Amino acid sequence: MTGTGLRLLRREVLYQGKVFDLVVERVVLPSGREAVREVARHPGGAVVVALFDDGTVLLVEQLRYPLGERVVELPAGKLDPGETPAEAAARELEEETGYRAGRFTPLLSFYTTPGFCDEHLHLFLATDLEALDGGPRREEAESSMTLRRLRLQEALELVDQGRIKDAKTIIGLMVASRKMPAL
Repeated sequence: MTGTGLRLLRREVLYQGKVFDLVVERVVLPSGREAVREVARHPGGAVVVALFDDGTVLLVEQLRYPLGERVVELPAGKLDPGETPAEAAARELEEETGYRAGRFTPLLSFYTTPGFCDEHLHLFLATDLEALDGGPRREEAESSMTLRRLRLQEALELVDQGRIKDAKTIIGLMVASRKMPAL
């Protein structure tokens, strides 16, 4: 918290989970007043815009338990300990889609929900795609995942129609469209 004017007084870890930890922190604000902050601590993740030579992008559709519905998303996942964002992007693309990219280009990074979570996602463009023998290597929770391949413009139309609602996917598609306006 150096340079922020915040000072940590006490930290209590309420829950340590597989995806994130829940922490309650008592801090001194720049004004000098004390406050309590509840924070979800997350290791960060990588998001992949997999772009084929024909201008199509690869999306996954999967059941998201908290919402109780299937959600269309870009391939993505959390960073494993000691893993770089680029390594996570390559791993997630292969695991979820069964494709390998010949080239990964970093596009940007962003915070998902800075009001209560420190999750930091790293967005990559994956090109020179090739299908792997054996296809995806999904985890049990991803077993019902399906692939969707759409032209970038079609995917953006799904955003406009409210059929793609996932924030990381909306950001990824919009950034990719700005970087490659001819698609």
